[in-house]
Amino acid sequence: MMPLTFADVGEKNIIKKVGGTPETKKHLEDMGFVAGAEISVITSQGGNVIINVKETRVAISKEMAMKIMI
Repeated sequence: MMPLTFADVGEKNIIKKVGGTPETKKHLEDMGFVAGAEISVITSQGGNVIINVKETRVAISKEMAMKIMI
C-alpha cells in the first residue's frame, strides 16, 4: 500500500483506503474516492494532482492525494 502521490501517470490503481480526519474522508468519499474504486493519475503539476475517478476528472491537492492509499 502506498499514497496516491507515488502512482505513475496513466497507471490504473484501486483505492485500498482513504485516511484523514472524518471531515476529509467524507469530502473525498463524496468526490468518488472510496475503497475499491479504480483511479488513474492524469497529471501531477506543482501542488495539484488531476485524477480520473469514476469516469470523471478531479483535481485535488498533493496533501489530499497523500491521504488516498492504493
